[in-house]
Amino acid sequence: MRIAIAGAGGLGYVLAQQISQGAHALLVLSTREHPEYQENLGVQVAVVDYSDVENLRYTLQGVDLLISTIGGNEQLNLIDGARRARVRTFVPSEFEGDLAHRPDGNDTLDRGTSNVLDLLRRWAQSKTHKMQYTVFSCGVFMERFAYGGLASFNIGHSQPGGTPAQGDYLVDIGLASAEIVDTNASGRSAHVSMTSVYDLARFMAAAIELGLSNWPQEYRMRGDNLTPREIVQACKDVRRVPFTLVSHPYGNIESHLNYYEQAGDYARWMYFQRLQATAQGRYNMRDTNLNTAVNRSSAVNVQPLTFRRWLEQNWGPAEE
Repeated sequence: MRIAIAGAGGLGYVLAQQISQGAHALLVLSTREHPEYQENLGVQVAVVDYSDVENLRYTLQGVDLLISTIGGNEQLNLIDGARRARVRTFVPSEFEGDLAHRPDGNDTLDRGTSNVLDLLRRWAQSKTHKMQYTVFSCGVFMERFAYGGLASFNIGHSQPGGTPAQGDYLVDIGLASAEIVDTNASGRSAHVSMTSVYDLARFMAAAIELGLSNWPQEYRMRGDNLTPREIVQACKDVRRVPFTLVSHPYGNIESHLNYYEQAGDYARWMYFQRLQATAQGRYNMRDTNLNTAVNRSSAVNVQPLTFRRWLEQNWGPAEE
């Protein structure tokens, strides 16, 4: 099988590290040269122009599986080029959250996903040049909580509000502070599923080894599942310092959103958008069908990190 990864940023590199360990031919698409792929992984990089669909079609000839880590119009062009090249399966750049908890209509955290999925559904149902697709959903990347956030991993440039930075979701571990929502509109505890970027790559590599023929339209996975308060407690336990904690009642979130929108404070407005999405279950992966498929198979093995273990590896106790 021939596999291509679109995007040579942080996530593309992590994916290439794992997938290149298999027996499949791997190609990475980028707008510029990346000699580190060949030097470190033995993986070829093809320089492409994402505004040129014909160039994409030519480059993708013979590719069976295309994994996208890019967004916006570039990804829409990529889909068009992939279809024309008769790529068998497309994986869109949409990993956090799950499809069942996306609001219909106006979704401020959409990142153009609705347009991408509409286009993929169209081609999956086409009688000519049919192209299947699978979304890999993992909850929230644990690396959101890393020093510097996802930005330090060169991941998330296409997300609303810019690349996710340290402290832009629930907890700022470096500053020992947290701002969370405990419950949803019904008073039930909110939950957050979390997966390390590296475990996402391992899960995807395992799914490839299981074979594309049985891929559903969404694969869901997770490394851990905690309430926001349990996330804060794990940070306190590992760092061994007290945390400043603010818990917002779900009923007050809308007023905060209105206030920050009127004040023009986009960063805080986005923060409360993520809190609201958390309470509404967007990041709570219940039926983790990829975990189940991997656990049932004797051919692959993935033991994902728990959040506490990830904290120990990436933060550890605060210096005295």
